[in-house]
Amino acid sequence: MAVTEADIRFETVTGVGGVPLRVAVKGDGPLVVFVHGFPESWYSWRHQIAALAEAGYTAAAMDVRGYGGSGKPDAIEAYDIETLTGDVAAVIDALGDGAPAVIIGHDWGAPIVWNTALVHVDRVRAVAGLSVPHLPVGPMHFLDMAKAMFTAQGKFFYIVYFQEPGVAEAELERDVSTTMAKFAWVWSGDAPDGKISMDKPADADLMSDVTLPDNMPTWYTEADHAYYVSQFEASGFRGPLNRYRNFARDHAFLRALPSQKIAQPALFIGGTRDGGIRMFPFDAVEMMKPNFADLRVVHMLEGIGHWTQQEAPEAVNAALLDWLGGL
Repeated sequence: MAVTEADIRFETVTGVGGVPLRVAVKGDGPLVVFVHGFPESWYSWRHQIAALAEAGYTAAAMDVRGYGGSGKPDAIEAYDIETLTGDVAAVIDALGDGAPAVIIGHDWGAPIVWNTALVHVDRVRAVAGLSVPHLPVGPMHFLDMAKAMFTAQGKFFYIVYFQEPGVAEAELERDVSTTMAKFAWVWSGDAPDGKISMDKPADADLMSDVTLPDNMPTWYTEADHAYYVSQFEASGFRGPLNRYRNFARDHAFLRALPSQKIAQPALFIGGTRDGGIRMFPFDAVEMMKPNFADLRVVHMLEGIGHWTQQEAPEAVNAALLDWLGGL
């Protein structure tokens, strides 16, 4: 069963630089902090909040800065990985009892929690990531690799498209309802192969070539759509897109860390039809494994796309609760 706003309480936590962070909280017990990705909200964890609260945990799903009810600084550098991991640490400090917390992230939230486990070791008891593996930081940052692999070959790549401030914002904010429906559809496991185009020209826009189905997937209800639309009509997309504009800054920060190997007990959950995993020209899940000292379980959910915990809530809840019970 999913929670709604009526089922939870909202707490406001002061993040890095005084930025307010809205956190949806339910339950009483050991703290578990959820971190969403792009373009999502605390609401993307609606099924997990209910399940973990019922199982005896304090489930706390934050709106990442730039989203929903959290603060929305304008500066690009306000969204770098050093700052965002600091925000997660601030939520743990504010809502916990002084003990380290479990942190769970999806999409961009996965790198945020992976790196929180590295940067704020004493605050993190265990860490789980959905959809995005924890890959080592190499000599070249991801944006430069993407430009070499796609843009230099005359091909479109969405992260390159996101770089110029104002360009993607204009497209995505033109019709937020259509934007959110297209994101939900095209990256889901329900969409047929080929819906995520990697072959269109480098100067194309993001989603003009996406055609919506007659009926959206059953996991994405009209109420879900209405909530997401309300959040992004209020917030816009600049803050969320600024996360993609920090690759060079993040690379320099992460390369300076003493280790890229996560020591805490870890879990990974992905979908076999997740375009975010399948776009790599190598097996990203296998490449991830040496970067953990204690990667206890890897679940790859058959037929599930990018919106892992929303498309397969029962399977994700069962995997999380089993893992949590073994910590």
